[in-house]
Amino acid sequence: MLSPAALAVSLLASGAWSSVRPPECADDHGRSANVWERAKLPELRRYCDAIAGSSSRLAGTAIMAQSALEMAREAERLLPGRAASRVLEGRALAALGRPDLALAALREGRARDPRALDQPVVLLVWARVLARTGHSDEAVEAYRALLPRAGSLSIAERAAAALEAGLTAMACGHETLDEAVAALRLAMRWSQDDVEAVAVLALGLALDRRAEAAEARMLLSDRAHGDPRGALATERARELLAVAPAEGPALAAIALEATDLGGARDAWQEYLDGASSSPWAAHARAHLAALTRGRPAARPGR
Repeated sequence: MLSPAALAVSLLASGAWSSVRPPECADDHGRSANVWERAKLPELRRYCDAIAGSSSRLAGTAIMAQSALEMAREAERLLPGRAASRVLEGRALAALGRPDLALAALREGRARDPRALDQPVVLLVWARVLARTGHSDEAVEAYRALLPRAGSLSIAERAAAALEAGLTAMACGHETLDEAVAALRLAMRWSQDDVEAVAVLALGLALDRRAEAAEARMLLSDRAHGDPRGALATERARELLAVAPAEGPALAAIALEATDLGGARDAWQEYLDGASSSPWAAHARAHLAALTRGRPAARPGR
């Protein structure tokens, strides 16, 4: 295994660290090849080692997140007050499933440097943490900033980002519904497998909520296959829905209306039990009332 210093040298040589290299670890031209030759303080060299090591581990498997967290905290001990160490700590905490602590670290990183969250890979974590901790309005803004820059993400992360953006915007209500539909169409274009299955259901629900029932029915008929509850129960689907967990039963209900009226009634009731104060509660109640009478709802408008 490479030492932190050797790992950092490897990253610098390959350019893998270029998108997240903090300014204190770069030369006057934004390059870092000679940073350690120029550094006068041993702490700076060790700090840059730790930052590079933490960043590389976050690009690896989830099991490496604990090591990334430790290296980010070591960087903070070496040179306190820099944005990069707190941002990396926040990313590591998010990867470890600790969104509240991640939010605090990322907020502090941004307070230290307003540009600290601008990189797409960081902005995606920021948006997810905001959504998963109930800061939906801020999350919508973060996803809105992210999607135009999402080209640098992997195709899988790009699709997930668009889907999460759509789910978050839709859950916020009528004012951001058009934005949700646009994001969900992107998700459909970019996605595959579990992401695609959730994107189809989400877009169908968004269209129905926008009073475009015919398009919603056509989409669900053409693209939603099998029992939607199975598609929503996968580990990947649950991870995606973590940004708007209350929406899960509504996603199932809208698809079940075509094949299982009893299942659809149960799903709408589950949605209302968990989201009675949702801006979409009236929409759900209209569907439930129609299904109780034994027929699908006439889709209400705004």
